[in-house]
Amino acid sequence: MLITLCYIYLWLRFQRHYTAVIRTALYRLSGGQSSFTFCALKPERVDLPREDTLFLRLGDRVIYITEQQACVDLSKWTLLGSSLICGRRLESIAFIIEATSRQKVPASPYRTNEKVLNWSDYCLPLAHSPGQPYRAVAEASLENFSRLGVAFMEERLHMGNGLIPEKIVSVLLRETALSELFEQQQDGRRIEAERHSEPTEPRDSPQPPRKSSLHLEQQHMDGHHLHLSSCHECLELENSTILSVKCASAENIPDLPDDEEESGRRNASGKPPNLLVFTGGCEEQFQKIRSLLEECVDTERYAIYHLRPQQALSEPWLENTLLLVLATDETLTPQLQLRFLSYLSHGGKLLGLSSSLCPAGLTLRPRDVQNDCICSLTFSRSDSTELQLSVLSSGSVYERDGAGGGEVELWGQISARDEPEMAIVRVTHGEDSGEAVLCQVRLETAPDAHDAQGSAGFSELKMSNGRRYEVLTEILTSLGLSCELSQVPPHSPIYLLSTDSEQTGSFLRWLQEQAGGSGGVLRSAAGVLKVVWAGDEPPDLCEGERVLHTEPPQSFSEHFSLQTYRQHLQTQRLGRTVLYADVTSSTMSMLDGLMSQSPQETGLIAIAARQTQGKGRGGNAWLSPLGCALFTLHLQLPVDSRLGQRIPFLQHLAALAVVESVRTLPGYEDVDLRLKWPNDIYYSNLMKLGGVLVNSTVTGQTFSLLIGCGFNVSNSNPTVCINDLVLQQNREHGLGLDALAPDQLIARSVTLLERFVSDFQLRGPQALLQLYYSRWVHSGTRVRLWSEDGPEAQVLGLDENGFLQVQTGDQVVSVQPDGNSFDMLRNLVVTKTR
Repeated sequence: MLITLCYIYLWLRFQRHYTAVIRTALYRLSGGQSSFTFCALKPERVDLPREDTLFLRLGDRVIYITEQQACVDLSKWTLLGSSLICGRRLESIAFIIEATSRQKVPASPYRTNEKVLNWSDYCLPLAHSPGQPYRAVAEASLENFSRLGVAFMEERLHMGNGLIPEKIVSVLLRETALSELFEQQQDGRRIEAERHSEPTEPRDSPQPPRKSSLHLEQQHMDGHHLHLSSCHECLELENSTILSVKCASAENIPDLPDDEEESGRRNASGKPPNLLVFTGGCEEQFQKIRSLLEECVDTERYAIYHLRPQQALSEPWLENTLLLVLATDETLTPQLQLRFLSYLSHGGKLLGLSSSLCPAGLTLRPRDVQNDCICSLTFSRSDSTELQLSVLSSGSVYERDGAGGGEVELWGQISARDEPEMAIVRVTHGEDSGEAVLCQVRLETAPDAHDAQGSAGFSELKMSNGRRYEVLTEILTSLGLSCELSQVPPHSPIYLLSTDSEQTGSFLRWLQEQAGGSGGVLRSAAGVLKVVWAGDEPPDLCEGERVLHTEPPQSFSEHFSLQTYRQHLQTQRLGRTVLYADVTSSTMSMLDGLMSQSPQETGLIAIAARQTQGKGRGGNAWLSPLGCALFTLHLQLPVDSRLGQRIPFLQHLAALAVVESVRTLPGYEDVDLRLKWPNDIYYSNLMKLGGVLVNSTVTGQTFSLLIGCGFNVSNSNPTVCINDLVLQQNREHGLGLDALAPDQLIARSVTLLERFVSDFQLRGPQALLQLYYSRWVHSGTRVRLWSEDGPEAQVLGLDENGFLQVQTGDQVVSVQPDGNSFDMLRNLVVTKTR
């Protein structure tokens, strides 16, 4: 904590941006054991933390950073309607806000021209204790909590009803505290209902919507004082550092913009960016829907919460919801139907996923087939083109209601024996009311979610999975959500990792020679690399510059395990020296132009968890999210060697190594990974899940080769990955195979590639062709060359140079991979277009 406080103090003193300081402090310390107190100084206040915990002062507003405070007693508080809407999130912060009713104070000289923030628009109020002072406990995201704190410091935080916020304290809130309070108040209501029973309303009926925390009851209620845990700062902190931080004043520091527009948190409707998901109370279903939404929308813009049945009838969420998602096929009660339709009538936007909700103008009828059977959907895009895909049916379809109602647009229909059936509709009720897109096909269900589909059903749904996401994103976009990433993740530092001290030592000596004379700077296709030697402090970086650490910290990434990689790497040379980055443009660019002169014995490999500009053959883009195995391997070969004379074979060997890295594991032999000419890795003959790219240069009598490879290991959506196939094997054959990891399969692929290269150098193509043909998808395939009207030919195999060999009539033709590709859907060998 001492280091963090020093860093923040220096930033504060020299950068002079206090809003950024507040946000950085929150993001750095929120996951630890610290509490933040925003407080207004008053002569009568006696509950302030100790002076040596003072972090920042702005006029009569101060911030303290203390040990974590606990909210230990809510027994005499009143639960608010929003308390059960919020599904707890890892990044959320619970806090208590105190306010008093007093005459309006003079405007602060530190008040900015930024807009006044209504506090409840940026958090979810959970419970309150009316009285003097008024107290409420709420939850907010880290970003929104920082906004509330900045607004408090600038005296532009609004609470209504004459309340003036005096103090905000982040607290540790027990997960059971609210449920215990809810049960306590429900018991009280039952007793009260028995005492004053009304024949017109069942005893267990929902209570009338409670006023929000901004509308206080007129009668006085004695507020119960919260008992916070004692505050003790570490006594070992150096007094000089504490004094430096304590005395830092923000009075003369200019403000930064609040970044509302840049962050994208505003929207055209002016509503907070909350997406509420109603699943009938099923937590597992909520987690699935939340994961699905996070894959489709820009997660930097929206917060996703669980709307529970007990609270769906309460008031606060109606005005604070950008989109309501109904994702349960259970029949909705009349009260819930009325509440959701009321939300629509007041301009709300709704997405129904297999929901029984039916606005005026529609009726719902069961289909003649069973639930969750595969059907063919035709979806109409906004540009009037159509998208065909296979999806699961909910078992129901829509029909127009002859009695009339809202305007109904048909967006998607299911093929049926007699006539198409309505499966996706958009419903509106006038210009000023809301809109709903309702679906009776299971767009929310992944292809591997049901055991009953079998291998054929799994394959059919997986082939449509990308189009399922297209339909979802088109619908969400039409409802006003952004489905584009707000920004590309920045490049991360590069770390030098070692599995062999001798080989890594050789690379370090080479690195010292290359960078020693230029102030520790290397230039490559990836940009400028500044080398940080063991014990050195990281340098300041300009745009386009990156750091290369020669000695990584003990924990350098949550996405890559050096121990796992080392355990599965069984090579003499290849892959022994690792350059690793969490995020990079491409692993190829990490080595391209930089390592062509590196010593052969280092066995250099570049590995990344994500690529932002991955490249395939012919300049094709290769999308690389988390869960991919991504690497580029450096290899040198003599030009006059057997493989040096047949370089096109190298991409075949690399692709074969990837397939065998899975299929040679005990129990994984039947995982249906295959090879497609010239360099693709396929699930059966249906879907691509990886590929290989080889770049080569010649220096004298030596090929310098960069073998780039990327394949899907655990990133199931929107296409297919290896662990999907493993899961399918487990289901079909009752197995218990473990999921595989990218670092594990990279190490195994490099190990097998080194063995294949050695075998090829000793015995030529015949050493591996039999194994290669057992894995590829083309044996005996009849194709047409270059166009659908081109000559018909039969695939024979690979020729002596590694080119595709086909026979047309009496003529045998070799097709080079450079500029040609294999169209699996049409059985065409086609010319690649650039």
